[in-house]
Amino acid sequence: MRTPVTLSETAARRLHSLAKSEGRPLMLRVAVEAGGCSGFSYRFDLIDHAEPDDLKIERDGASAVVDVVSLALLNGSEIDFVDELAGAEFRVRNPNARSSCGCGVSFSI
Repeated sequence: MRTPVTLSETAARRLHSLAKSEGRPLMLRVAVEAGGCSGFSYRFDLIDHAEPDDLKIERDGASAVVDVVSLALLNGSEIDFVDELAGAEFRVRNPNARSSCGCGVSFSI
């Protein structure tokens, strides 16, 4: 069965690095909220545990979670981590987004 959202190898490595520096297991919560310059925005939080109805995505021992409401807007997406000259950040590669703002944090469907 295909997972509706995936975690890239780079994102998994970054989550392992963050957990190691914190000295405890961490998961990445990815959520979609109304707002932002394009209509919706992504929210990223490091958490200790998932909620019972979260979708848990795992790769190489690292975990991310998505709530059921956000899942409808993230179906088919990949959670990635990029380290560029402009900065390092988690990003969502969302095939459902028709457009996004220049910073990549907000999008429209």
